[in-house]
Amino acid sequence: MKRFEVAGYDMPCVDLAVNVDVFPKPNGGTGVRDMSWQGGGKVASGMVACARLGAKCAMMGAVGSDDYGQFCIRDFERHGIDVSGMKVREGETTSLSIVISDRETNGRTIVYRRGTAQPPTFEELDQEILEDCQWFFISHVTAVSLEAMRRAKAAGAGVIVDADSYSSEMMENIGLIDVFIGSEFFYHALFRDLEYEKNCRFLCEKGPSIVIFTLGPKGCVGYSPEDGYFEVPSFQIPVVDTVGAGDVFHGAYVVGLLRGLLPKEAARLATGASCIKCTRIGGRAGIPDWDTVQKYLQTGEIDYAEINQRVEFYGRKLQL
Repeated sequence: MKRFEVAGYDMPCVDLAVNVDVFPKPNGGTGVRDMSWQGGGKVASGMVACARLGAKCAMMGAVGSDDYGQFCIRDFERHGIDVSGMKVREGETTSLSIVISDRETNGRTIVYRRGTAQPPTFEELDQEILEDCQWFFISHVTAVSLEAMRRAKAAGAGVIVDADSYSSEMMENIGLIDVFIGSEFFYHALFRDLEYEKNCRFLCEKGPSIVIFTLGPKGCVGYSPEDGYFEVPSFQIPVVDTVGAGDVFHGAYVVGLLRGLLPKEAARLATGASCIKCTRIGGRAGIPDWDTVQKYLQTGEIDYAEINQRVEFYGRKLQL
């Protein structure tokens, strides 16, 4: 039995989520409907989703020694995520994003300040975590993450990738990936048609056992030898903020596999978790737990009691 069900590698950041009714025009202004200090980062937020849904998780990466870095570490700890693999760079800063979402278009605009904290070298990564996890979760293929993938796979782990934006490095190493989940943007960078079944099958033949593309409000499509080609529609929900929806989908998907769901069933679980997240501001406050998702999938009802407590907690201040 592995010590961790999921281990992630990412450079976490802090998101100041700001929600408005209508995004202002140049030289204009608008009132803030809601705002919240939350953690960010594709894999980082995906790992919080894993933990919220009951998986035993470990996070690897680096932050600065500033308040934002302290917040990132504390937020992982609040969710029961092991942070022994996180590096704190003394005297360096953590990345900050200001994420403005508007309810008129359900769009978002991001401005960010990149931190000075540098990612861990491969030698700095916790080798015990890499060798003692069932799934290894990344979003970018770099020299470090590539070596980490190889180390984790050699120890028997599966590799899941959040492929949000196209990269040649990702495609060159797709044979190392077990579960490939790409965004709509990645799909259109790679293919010129909408023949989803043919193209998902094509990528599966390159190495992954499961290929999925998320299509925003249209849901997702995918292919696996077990289920063949499948489509999972999105759920009709009152959207407040789509920030982090893909991150939550990825985290929920791997938990679905861990709990023995077939690829299409795991996609439905992930779609439900992602949709619930979108009813609240920011990338993390609205992430549901396992029971909340299951109730929603069975009845269409969302129990907001615990979620609203999280929204209130993150909305107070930067919680150190």
